[in-house]
Amino acid sequence: MIHCVLHDPNDSVAVVVVEGVTAGTTLNGLILDENRTLSLSCVQDIPLGHKVALKDLKPGDTVIKYGVDIGKVVAPIRKGEHAHVHNIKTKRW
Repeated sequence: MIHCVLHDPNDSVAVVVVEGVTAGTTLNGLILDENRTLSLSCVQDIPLGHKVALKDLKPGDTVIKYGVDIGKVVAPIRKGEHAHVHNIKTKRW
């Protein structure tokens, strides 16, 4: 089962595509541009459609989703944690 997807192997987050992802789940991720998978331990519950960090991120780091800069980290995010509006903000404002 695929739990999350990303386009580019250099993405820093993936999008959860199934319901019921809870802490302790081993996620199977699909890298769409390469049609290959990766495995990641999830350390927090993550809702459907939200992001999971693929690596440790520190405040000021750029978040890359689907090969695109979507914002900056404003609070530390560990690999496998929920990445969303509580720890990522747009660079527009």
